[in-house]
Amino acid sequence: MLNQVATYFLEATRDIVPNWLLAVPDPNVAIGIACEPYKVEMVIRGYLVGHAWREYKAGKRVLCGVTLPEGMKENDRFPSPIITPATKAEEGHDEDISREEIIAQNIVPEAEYLQLEAYTRALFQRGTEMAAAQGLILVDTKYEFGKKGDTIYLIDEIHTPDSSRYFYQEGYEERQEKGERQKQLSKEFVREWLMGHGFQGKEGQLMPIMPDPLVEQVTDRYIELFERVTGQAFVKAETENIQDRIYNNIVAALSRP
Repeated sequence: MLNQVATYFLEATRDIVPNWLLAVPDPNVAIGIACEPYKVEMVIRGYLVGHAWREYKAGKRVLCGVTLPEGMKENDRFPSPIITPATKAEEGHDEDISREEIIAQNIVPEAEYLQLEAYTRALFQRGTEMAAAQGLILVDTKYEFGKKGDTIYLIDEIHTPDSSRYFYQEGYEERQEKGERQKQLSKEFVREWLMGHGFQGKEGQLMPIMPDPLVEQVTDRYIELFERVTGQAFVKAETENIQDRIYNNIVAALSRP
């Protein structure tokens, strides 16, 4: 599902920025251009939720160099989307970082970083429009970019529940006015379950075993998101002899001129 929804959005945004995807020979496989990744993730937020809300609730009013308005509550929309980059950690968790720090530390040259910001805003706008057409709100997301030669490419996945958060448009305002939880499609409920069971991925913590009903719930939510954002029915591929199927499909794709 992740591979297919990412493919859907990569194809729908080629006019904004070149991307790494060359072919999808199998539902589980993507073949693409090998790029040198930039060591930052471009996180863009349209609403105060998740990590941003946790920081805000703790009293923080500047996130990644961006000043946050006073008087906001969880799930409120920002006056305009904010970009809050994170470093790409080779081990452990990614860390918040500001535009100024990225440029000062020469993690990304200034001209290229400004281009990444421009691409990020344009991609988020496109994703927002596509979500709205399906009755959804694209709440926040992250994009990753890489470079090959002199060309910047959009890499990895985009607008999937692993990289993005969606609210249902219907009832959003009413739920906000009543202070109710928003109905959303994302992996946040998995993160919340893990935190509720004492796991945040920190050193020394043991990941709890997820019960089968939760795993099934994750599957159902991911399929629901695919169908909602694409407007297409999700078709489960045959899993019998899956390794042979994948191998044969890759070989056939690579043998084409």
